[in-house]
Amino acid sequence: MSRRVITTQLQSNFPGTQVDTYFDKVIKYIPADIVGAWVAVGGLINSASDIPRNMVLWIAFAIGLVLTGVWTWKETTVKNKAPAITQIFISTVAFFVWVFALGEPFTTLDFYRPLYGSLLLIFYTLVVALINPQEG
Repeated sequence: MSRRVITTQLQSNFPGTQVDTYFDKVIKYIPADIVGAWVAVGGLINSASDIPRNMVLWIAFAIGLVLTGVWTWKETTVKNKAPAITQIFISTVAFFVWVFALGEPFTTLDFYRPLYGSLLLIFYTLVVALINPQEG
């Protein structure tokens, strides 16, 4: 199954493809592999006692944002089609939302409350799958 969101019947005329449903888009928009890597990286950073944890977490978060964009671009590239810019943007924001919901490094900010992250994650996940990318 391709990671690229398919929104029109014309796109799905190739063998083995069909128009993505709401739930298909939820799955394709969430960069689960990068979020999983973030959980592992966060665990490693938090287990180290001799490093500036907050700084390392923020740097790892920035790298995760860039990686999400690059990884999604790679996974959604289809020959003779425009880049899936909308999907790349949505997935990169989804990474931000997931990290915000998980807490660190945002727990170092005064305004942060776990409730905010949880609510944002719920609403973003429900709403984002309603978006149909225009790239063909």
